[in-house]
Amino acid sequence: MPNRMNTEITGIIFTFLITVALASPLGKYIAKVFGGERTFTDFLNPVERFIYRICGIDPNESMDWKQFLKAMLTINMVWLFYAFFMLMYQDKLPLNPDGNAGQTPDLAFNTAISFVVNCNLQHYSGESGLTYLTQLLVITFLQFVSAATGIACLVALFNGLKEKTTNNLGNFWSIFIKTNTRILLPLCIVMAILLAFNGSPTSFDGKDAITTLQGDAVQVSRGPAAGMIAIKHLGTNGGGWFGANSAHPLENPNYFTNILEMVAQVIIPVAMIFALGFYIRKKKFAYVIFLVMTVGMLFLLIPTVITELHGNPAIAQMGVTQNTGAMEGKEVRFGPAASAYWSIVTTIISTGSVNSMHDSSMPLSGMMQLLGMMVNGFYGGCGVGILNYYIYIIIAVFISGLMVGRTPEFMGHKVEAREVKIAMIVTLFTALITKGFTALAAYMVAHHPDVAWAVKPSGWLNNPSYHGFSEMLYEYTSANANNGSGFEGLGDNNIFWNVTSGFALILGRFIPIIGPVAIAGLLANKKFIPESGGTLRTDSFTFGMMTFAVIIIVTALSYFPPLALGPLAEYFSLK
Repeated sequence: MPNRMNTEITGIIFTFLITVALASPLGKYIAKVFGGERTFTDFLNPVERFIYRICGIDPNESMDWKQFLKAMLTINMVWLFYAFFMLMYQDKLPLNPDGNAGQTPDLAFNTAISFVVNCNLQHYSGESGLTYLTQLLVITFLQFVSAATGIACLVALFNGLKEKTTNNLGNFWSIFIKTNTRILLPLCIVMAILLAFNGSPTSFDGKDAITTLQGDAVQVSRGPAAGMIAIKHLGTNGGGWFGANSAHPLENPNYFTNILEMVAQVIIPVAMIFALGFYIRKKKFAYVIFLVMTVGMLFLLIPTVITELHGNPAIAQMGVTQNTGAMEGKEVRFGPAASAYWSIVTTIISTGSVNSMHDSSMPLSGMMQLLGMMVNGFYGGCGVGILNYYIYIIIAVFISGLMVGRTPEFMGHKVEAREVKIAMIVTLFTALITKGFTALAAYMVAHHPDVAWAVKPSGWLNNPSYHGFSEMLYEYTSANANNGSGFEGLGDNNIFWNVTSGFALILGRFIPIIGPVAIAGLLANKKFIPESGGTLRTDSFTFGMMTFAVIIIVTALSYFPPLALGPLAEYFSLK
């Protein structure tokens, strides 16, 4: 057992180190792309100019923060309507060899929003809930553009930090298109080829009939999955081609692809941290952010790995030896340690893909997964992770200014009441979304379990008591954090969950984007104040600790009560 544990933990360390090693040069490349410097992908310039011409885009047009957000929100609304109607009428469109039905209006509403906002919460199973056409032209398309949207908004923040005083945060359309052509597409092509050579399907054939070793005849779904699996991770999307996501042997065939997919979902969020340092020429500031985020990840990861390797105490009390750890809901080919690592990185990074069933995680592990989504700033999703972290920075700057009796300043600009109010609104509203909808669902289960709905609240939960509450809390936490993973014991494909989580999805996506971009625009437009002896050094280890303390305090104050009612209560009940 010790040798197996050592091997699994070595695999985790190797995966993380190779991710960081690849992210650093990628971050430098990303900074060059958006800084207008020469790169090896400049041969794509004619393609980009063609897109600008047919779309009527002036890539050199400057945008202030309001114009930037207007462009971003407008195109996202167009994608939402496009996806909604495509999903409803997919049964009448081509590339449907398995004859899958169109989605109901409430499910199409939820699915369209979920993929537009980069969440990929799936209240359906990919094999039966979508056709090849909608998998490609709706789901995969949205996985590209939603990731590019988040990165574009982060680059707007970069532009606000880079200049001493400016009203120009960049051109949304230009940044958005370059993100797709220069970053996402090249990386996805490489990854899709690696997946295809390792067994992920790429054909357009329908289900295949096979006979299992025990003689059962089964229909195995397939399809052109490799490309979608690539962008689902590189774009921190997470939605699976198959219902079992990356626990499915065709979506994640072996240990190599398991490492590949874990690296893929972390590499761009980490690279964007390094890109920040290169782009604004403050590498020490980026290193402090990376350090704080990494420490936060380790605080969540280490307890999870230890808990999963030690197995279930309830099973141990029955006298059953658990030499392989807590294996319920896990793939034998990956084991508990690799599954634990995946479960943490996929929740802190907002990918939401799974290689094990989170509903079967030990209570402490489930709480770590929830905390990763509640913080939503340790690396985070493509672009939005640093945007969320920026909110914590503004709060930390404000508190630090109060402690020393100075007007708070950040990067040479005064942080005044307006910016702090926006930061607090974002922080408080995201907590309200999660707890408010969870309270509503719990109220329905407790007080109206047999209301005359198509799916009664009494039939929502697969587990009673504390874990049942955790299932509801996890659903709205995942939706608000735009994560997409779930405690799948929850019966969520009904009008109540499709509609309420749909609103949680859209509010949880755009409020935390609008707030930081607005703050960046407001600060960048102020008079620049040169550094002096009393200026707060935001690139110092001390300020990093201050920001980390703010994250802990804000998260604890916001979420301790629901965590105590769910995973904590379940944890102590097993003792």
